[in-house]
Amino acid sequence: MKTHDVQSISIARPRAEVFAYIANPANLPEWTNAFKSADTERAELVTPNGSVPIQLETRASAEHGTIDWIMTFPDGSIGAAYSRVTEDTGDSAIYSFVLMAPPVPLEALEGALEEQKKTLATELVSLRKRLEV
Repeated sequence: MKTHDVQSISIARPRAEVFAYIANPANLPEWTNAFKSADTERAELVTPNGSVPIQLETRASAEHGTIDWIMTFPDGSIGAAYSRVTEDTGDSAIYSFVLMAPPVPLEALEGALEEQKKTLATELVSLRKRLEV
């Protein structure tokens, strides 16, 4: 059973600019489908059954280009997402995202991850469009 997926996208903007945008949790609702709102401590996660308030911790290192999110759900379960912005040629950056399986029961894991993979692909395209204006 696969428990993760890795996707990346090239963005024609300088690495520092891409990092600054992605590392700001307030921008998550602009380029993801998963967040209705977000700040440095909390977020409202959009699910098929409605919105869920969660605790959100953003761990960002400009030096290493890493941006990780730790999400604590109301039932105490914890989800994580790991990403990195690296320099590409010229004034371009590569954004890579490690999608971890959500903290759901085992029988729902494969379907949940497959669905999230499709959503992530759409979100990465949305991110590139937003930053390349």
